[in-house]
Amino acid sequence: MFCLRWEIMENGIRINKYLSEAGVLSRRKADEAIAAGEVRINGEVAGLGSKVAPGDVVTLRGEEVSPRESLRIFAYYKPLGQVCTAKDADKDSIFRTLTLPVPCSYVGRLDKNSQGLLLLTNDGELSNELQKARNHHEKEYVVRVDKPVTAEFLKKMSEGVEILDTVTRPCKVVKQGQNTFRIILTQGLNRQIRRMCEALDYRVVFLKRIRECNILLGELCPGEYREILGKELIELRRIAGGRAKG
Repeated sequence: MFCLRWEIMENGIRINKYLSEAGVLSRRKADEAIAAGEVRINGEVAGLGSKVAPGDVVTLRGEEVSPRESLRIFAYYKPLGQVCTAKDADKDSIFRTLTLPVPCSYVGRLDKNSQGLLLLTNDGELSNELQKARNHHEKEYVVRVDKPVTAEFLKKMSEGVEILDTVTRPCKVVKQGQNTFRIILTQGLNRQIRRMCEALDYRVVFLKRIRECNILLGELCPGEYREILGKELIELRRIAGGRAKG
């Protein structure tokens, strides 16, 4: 059974938002499922403009989607070697060793050879907003490469590098040590930092995400997590799209 935080609204909540906040589907996928007749409200096929009121029974492909008390988000320090996959059967999955108070999905990814901050949530809509490339949400990393960082390298990285048939967005890059730099990205292409470095004849030997939006990795150790609450949560929701629920 799926579930989500129920917001009491005088005129109900749109069916695509209901499914999105349940973490079942994104808004776009929800619209597709609705158009395909796969969603029902009280046994009746839902339309794209249908709304759900308290007490309504919603099903997706025959499975009930029910409300729950709250939506939660956690900051997790993904250790080196763990894989971002929803399949806990994978021996290296983050969910093989991580037990959270509620079932969650990860927001974005870190590859197996990278470590650091990973956001985990049961709030499908928040996750969707954080991952939209057009929203330009910041992610900050500490990176060490296999040879000295030069002024030319920093300039090229910051101006944009041609990878994956596109040019990366301009970004902030600051030298931190002889072979180390910090970089702030506002997009999330596949293995972006590694590919950018490779295009400039550098090889990444260490990569750690230390911030996403206003959330810092802070004092977390590998394998540890903390719940994001209070002002920190309100600010994250504001950044994600003006949703200051808490």
